[in-house]
Amino acid sequence: MTKPSLPDLLHAAVTAVGGTERPGQVAMAEAVAEAVDENSHLLVQAGTGTGKSLGYLVPALAHGERVVVATATLALQRQLVERDLPRTVDALHPLLRRRPEFAMLKGRSNYLCLHRLHEGAPQEEEDGLFDVFEQATPTSKLGKDLLRLRDWADETETGDRDDLTPGVSDRAWGQVSVSSRECLGASKCAYGAECFAEAARERAKLAEVVITNHALLAIDAIEGAPVLPQHEVLIVDEAHELVSRVTGVATGELTPGQVNRAVRRAAKLVNEKAADQLQTAAETFERLMELSLPGRLEEIPEELGYCLMALRDAARTVIAALGSTRDKSVQDEDAVRKQALASVENVHAVAERIANGSEYDVVWYERHDRFGASLRVAPLSVSGLLREKLFEDRSVVLTSATLRLGGDFNGVAASLGLAPEGTGGEDVPPWKGLDVGSPFDYGKQGILYVAKHLAQPGREGSRGDMLDELAELIEAAGGRTLGLFSSMRAAQAAAEELRGRLDMPILLQGEETLGELIRTFAADARTCLFGTLSLWQGVDVPGPNCQLVVMDRVPFPRPDDPLMSARQKAVEEAGGNGFMAVAATHAALLMAQGAGRLVRATGDRGVVAVLDPRVERARYGSFLRKSMPEFWYTTDRNQVRRSLAAIDAAAKKAADS
Repeated sequence: MTKPSLPDLLHAAVTAVGGTERPGQVAMAEAVAEAVDENSHLLVQAGTGTGKSLGYLVPALAHGERVVVATATLALQRQLVERDLPRTVDALHPLLRRRPEFAMLKGRSNYLCLHRLHEGAPQEEEDGLFDVFEQATPTSKLGKDLLRLRDWADETETGDRDDLTPGVSDRAWGQVSVSSRECLGASKCAYGAECFAEAARERAKLAEVVITNHALLAIDAIEGAPVLPQHEVLIVDEAHELVSRVTGVATGELTPGQVNRAVRRAAKLVNEKAADQLQTAAETFERLMELSLPGRLEEIPEELGYCLMALRDAARTVIAALGSTRDKSVQDEDAVRKQALASVENVHAVAERIANGSEYDVVWYERHDRFGASLRVAPLSVSGLLREKLFEDRSVVLTSATLRLGGDFNGVAASLGLAPEGTGGEDVPPWKGLDVGSPFDYGKQGILYVAKHLAQPGREGSRGDMLDELAELIEAAGGRTLGLFSSMRAAQAAAEELRGRLDMPILLQGEETLGELIRTFAADARTCLFGTLSLWQGVDVPGPNCQLVVMDRVPFPRPDDPLMSARQKAVEEAGGNGFMAVAATHAALLMAQGAGRLVRATGDRGVVAVLDPRVERARYGSFLRKSMPEFWYTTDRNQVRRSLAAIDAAAKKAADS
């Protein structure tokens, strides 16, 4: 029998999901198939509406080897597993003569732990465990959540937190889940045979397509012990998020609360001398942290260095003692011991890492109003790690609506550890970049307006002229506005000011759950939604209720951000342009994502307004503009007001007819 052609397979899949084939999707599928067949690497930018999920799923399924798909957002994971994959597998079955299995795999803490549920969580202050269900009052929010979790445990097939709707608080979930370090292991656990996390891993081993997230992909790469099953093809969707997710996983933290928790958990399980040594080191650390000032530590102060070495040595002593003593008086000793060990090992690992002082790490103090002071350590760059761990022994396809910044893929490629396109060497994997465009006619559907007449935004302080401009634009648009702000403080100030000026609802991130805010915004044309980072990437409101997207300023990283400023300095010391490689690239990525909120369907019309004159005046302005969709560009404020008024009038007329 002849092998079915890729166009036939794609056509069957697109028809099955009720979609329309698009030239960009076909080009993407062909490029993915070529990369997979040649065992090479591909970066592919596929704009909103391209249908990129099928653009990589169809050639991956046709190939027949195991594929891991890693995504950044829960929404896309659910879409793949609940909608795209079932329909695609059904559609391709008659052509492929096989039915590929697929499975979802996440980190262990995402699954309900039956041991915790039935035996209780280890107590902090005393020996043994306690029954969280008895401790929590049934009328409290925590109590209601826990009772619902107990009922859900009897009916769920997956134990996956994301299958529980509505969800529960992190505090409630923490009582019935464990990290991989706290897990007893299937062979030692009374519930090992029924374990949800183990079942998910077994399903993944048998599946041809495994859907996971960036965090688990990072853990798999960093920790050495494989979490994901062996696979021949890796597809990273929402790849613009990968570097920050990997950085997050590779970041260590020490806080006084965390260290004291480790002391309490270990104290009853080890000899008094070992417990006292860790307690003394913890007290010294807490005193030092009370005096800490936020900011980067280019060198570890002598006193902190001694304190970290004391913590490291004391933790090592406790770890050895935990392994050699048994205490039968402790209820469910294995679980209590495992949790204590996990806490102390984390303290040991982070203290040792900071005390060793690698030139490839950045160390800083952070102070949070609610959580107090913390000491953090993160890699200066993850590019070497990604190059070594990601691109060896498999074909890698990275895709997103925003990978081509400033006109090429090289900036994003460099952050992933890749050399410029077309070059390669013994240790540098070659790759190709492909921009398959978008089905939208951005030049006719949208306007990019830069308010060049405004004053340049300062570091802090009021921006009266910007707020005046924002109010006028919103009035011209009749509401319909998504306001993207570079800080929560700026979003709050704008909401407060404009609620007093404008006779239309203004929603503010943080005043309600994000999902509820977006639903309310999408339901009413006169409503505006203001917020910060998660709105730049997480809003999908096609149609006339989002026709003006406003960015208050270029979203550069804060100048006092320890990690970003260290990365910028490192590029400069290596002879590169640190500002362009780090700050401008960070801003371009966010602006490309933010501008992408405007046009979500072929009938959408509107304006992206940037209320920061630097996008027109500064030398880096053209780089930022080239990173956004190719909207019709203007700096004429009157033209934009007329266009917004016309779009508003057309939307009202359509709504009335």
